[in-house]
Amino acid sequence: MKWTDTREIAIALFDKYPDLKPLEIRFTDLHKWVTELDGFEDDPQKSNEKILEAIQMMWLEEAEG
Repeated sequence: MKWTDTREIAIALFDKYPDLKPLEIRFTDLHKWVTELDGFEDDPQKSNEKILEAIQMMWLEEAEG
């Protein structure tokens, strides 16, 4: 996975943290959790607020699914 794989990342986060509310998560925690996902292979420094927000919104969609 790379930072641009927002839906795939969101699904993985939802599977790993099903009880968390995506809108209550700090971006610093989100960044850490994404980089720790199995299969994540991108440069941790390539993330930014826009990317993290996109992941957060996809995660919210999955949670509300």
